[in-house]
Amino acid sequence: MISRLFLFASLLLPQLFVAQTKSAAPVTKSQFVENLLNQMTIDEKIGQLNLPSAGDIVTGAAQNADIASKIKNGLVGGLFNIKSVAKIKEIQSIAVQKSRLKIPLLFGMDVIHGYETTFPIPLGLSATFNLEAIERSARIAAIEASADGINWTFSPMVDISRDPRWGRISEGSGEDPYLGSKIAAAMVKGYQGSDLRDPRTILACVKHFALYGAPEAGREYNTVDMSRIRMYNDYFPPYKAAIDAGVATVMASFNEVDGVPATANKWLMTDVLRKQWGFNGFVVTDYTGINEMTEHGIGNLQTVSALALKAGVQMDMVGEGFINTLKKSLEEGKITQNDIDQAVRLILNAKYDLGLFEDPYKYCNEKRAKTEIFTPEHRAEAVKIAEESFVLLKNNNQVLPLNPKQRIALVGPLANNAVNMAGTWSVATKQERSITLIDGLRTFSSTITYAKGSNLDHDPAFEERATMFGKSLNRDSRTAEELIKEAIEISKNADVIVAALGESAEMSGESSSRTNLEIPLAQKELLRELKKLNKPIVLVLFTGRPLVLTEEIELADTILNVWFPGSEAGTAIANTLFGKSNPSGKLTATFPRNVGQVPIYYAAKNTGRPLGNKEGKFEKFKSNYLDVRNEPLFPFGYGLSYSTFEYKNISASKTAFKTNEEVEIRVDVKNSSKIDGSEVVQLYIRDVVGSVTRPLRELKGFQKIALKAGEAKTVTFKISTEDLKFYNSDLNFVAEPGTFEVYVGGNSDATLKVQIQLLP
Repeated sequence: MISRLFLFASLLLPQLFVAQTKSAAPVTKSQFVENLLNQMTIDEKIGQLNLPSAGDIVTGAAQNADIASKIKNGLVGGLFNIKSVAKIKEIQSIAVQKSRLKIPLLFGMDVIHGYETTFPIPLGLSATFNLEAIERSARIAAIEASADGINWTFSPMVDISRDPRWGRISEGSGEDPYLGSKIAAAMVKGYQGSDLRDPRTILACVKHFALYGAPEAGREYNTVDMSRIRMYNDYFPPYKAAIDAGVATVMASFNEVDGVPATANKWLMTDVLRKQWGFNGFVVTDYTGINEMTEHGIGNLQTVSALALKAGVQMDMVGEGFINTLKKSLEEGKITQNDIDQAVRLILNAKYDLGLFEDPYKYCNEKRAKTEIFTPEHRAEAVKIAEESFVLLKNNNQVLPLNPKQRIALVGPLANNAVNMAGTWSVATKQERSITLIDGLRTFSSTITYAKGSNLDHDPAFEERATMFGKSLNRDSRTAEELIKEAIEISKNADVIVAALGESAEMSGESSSRTNLEIPLAQKELLRELKKLNKPIVLVLFTGRPLVLTEEIELADTILNVWFPGSEAGTAIANTLFGKSNPSGKLTATFPRNVGQVPIYYAAKNTGRPLGNKEGKFEKFKSNYLDVRNEPLFPFGYGLSYSTFEYKNISASKTAFKTNEEVEIRVDVKNSSKIDGSEVVQLYIRDVVGSVTRPLRELKGFQKIALKAGEAKTVTFKISTEDLKFYNSDLNFVAEPGTFEVYVGGNSDATLKVQIQLLP
């Protein structure tokens, strides 16, 4: 029988040779794509490289929209910023019924941490240290997005960031390349599954390639400049992990790399990505990334478009540099026909892999749209995952968990605000459906009293910038004194005060860099006045980045960092505050004592004059500050629990091993409390002597274990030569014989240690 693919091709591609006999051998993907490519005009080829935004297209008007004429003429390869089966089906029908070659479109969207069922922001997801949960969140996001017509997401964002001034730290997995790599692979697997022809999978797009998370001064879109040895050891690993996991597409970053913008950087896009790592998908620019290279100062639109194509970029997002200049560049000999053909070939391959040539409407199933989005099952998963993301930073005198019989005063600008619960980059979330903190608390207690207490910030202009995209905090016109007075009045008769403070959703994310990492002053002043009541204070901290909490750690008895938990925020937070769930999250980005310590991260290298273990001490002619101690407020991997855990009896199965052998590291972990809980057991190594300087510690393993009250387990890690490898000064990936220190504990300051030796 002739397959549906060939039947579709014979109907829609009239000049394509398709075997008509039962005995004919089926054509391969390569043959199909080459046959189609040979029929395309130069305009149609360049059209496949064009990715405009759908803008304000509405159902019923799409046929007459300006974009429709471009689709009919074969000048569009895909669209993004559009959702719903009805809209997408209507637009897809223009491509497959009214264009000459009937080539289906890709439909993309920023599905970053969930679709309508929204999970914690990615920095919060990473704090779970639960790869299965993170993969499930991406799987659910793919199910929901694909049910609504989307077949491509611009996620995962895997940029390593060690500078919390940069707002997009909220979108990544923190500061560590090992953890970031594990999460990158899990996200790709969650989105793409094992077979892209499954209609519940979508194309993933790893971004932003490369080094986007290290801008100078923490300022968005700014210059990035680093050595290649740092690139390969610290910043490249998560991108490569996504490639190794089979990610279908890559997005170029805005920044320059070695003085050349990434979008035109052939070393990056061809030498590293394709020749070294073997990537065989296509590369898309970021939003107007080609056009913006003129501001970098490397040429006009025609010049930079040609540079991008020749560097190895295949699709132009929004800028239309390709569609407006490549034909001229071809005529002038600045690019070749092969440059264009290879780019088109890769995009057609992706459409083939998705099964769009066989069924261009495979993502337009109205039944799925009605039954597979924002389901009770998905929402229940969102609650569980959010609970795992919360990081308990302090819990003096076991103020938490709360007792439902306690009289609770709830204050703060984030206590009763649904639209900020999902955080940044939650474009598909129906924000008004998100569960607020006050609603969550009321499911446990009827004694809740509430007052806003303060605005986000004293400055209304700042608040407007920090509450964009409809995420208003409904600024109160009363004075700061009046707002605080109301909060004090309701708190006087309370047994405990819950203060919901921190950032708004859009205080972190793209174009949300900050030079002040503290909670806004209006909220600080509220907390200071509440402290005077001498009541227990629980600070529920909303944030998309590490914050400076040196004052808050003194004012609050308890600090529960909830990031931005997603659409089920209130339920998850209330479950945790009342002890229905037990915090188990761990920080994946270091919290500094002040902004002057930035960049700060655990995997630092030693200086020739280290301060050593003299914590909090100043010593002249050593590497320290005059005004603040070296160590952070909270280190990487830190997080408390309602349970307490004891580590002891670390051991190695052998003290010396050869290249082809493994060493088992064992440690006993006990829940020494009366509360069941989960702990993230973390393993770090130090390469004591190397041909190049090595970090003081590097995460090389973690396990999340559940322990009943009083229960103990022996946790085992395996270390192989692969875990000891790094890129040397020649950029060779090597493991050098020598001594390694292995630390195991509950954060990066772990003290239990054993030594092992890799033999020559």
